[in-house]
Amino acid sequence: MRAAVVVFPGTWSDNDCVWALGTCGIEARKVWHRDVTSFEPDELVVLPGGFSYGDYLRTGAIARFSPAMDAVVAHAEAGGLVIGICNGFQILCESQLLPGVLMRNESLQFRCQDAYLLPANQTSPFTAHLDASRAYMVPVSHGEGRYVADAETVAMLEDTDRVAFRYATAEGVVTPEANPNGSAANIAGILNERGNVLGMMPHPERACEQLLGNEDGNAIWRSVLASVGVGV
Repeated sequence: MRAAVVVFPGTWSDNDCVWALGTCGIEARKVWHRDVTSFEPDELVVLPGGFSYGDYLRTGAIARFSPAMDAVVAHAEAGGLVIGICNGFQILCESQLLPGVLMRNESLQFRCQDAYLLPANQTSPFTAHLDASRAYMVPVSHGEGRYVADAETVAMLEDTDRVAFRYATAEGVVTPEANPNGSAANIAGILNERGNVLGMMPHPERACEQLLGNEDGNAIWRSVLASVGVGV
């Protein structure tokens, strides 16, 4: 399997994503946001973390108009796999590929810490092969990671099984104290209606080898591989 990691001005997690994908046997290429007009149908498109365009206006608001995003939207609408991590999640929401918005953390502080994610969906390629009974340790690093949506939208996400991950304790218990940013319903990641687009605030690429503390983030990439029939 191959992946395309989109690089915007201000992106800084692209090399980390390429490395993490490579540890799972996924060949990844980096593409400059102005140089891509389409993606291969079988490519996993990755929008990595960072501060695209300096996070002016709103996080992801300018990147949403980048030339690459037309190709990302077309890829998603054709059923291609897309994951947005941290700033990438913000860009997906600004592009209306995912509902809601990411706002300032409830604490009004930048939070860089380990977090525990409890899978809340077992049908999408990103989550189908995760263990729903355990929490995965994946770090967060953001100042505007609080997922906000109106009550109707949150209820829709719940009712249609589109919440991908929730913040939980190490034991897998969803509590207010385990929520690092005040996100609605402890939401750490959501899916689009078809399940082929995932947005998440935590950084799986920062949990890709024991040297970094653990390899829990690789479970997401391996779930994608297993879902498309590639052995890992």
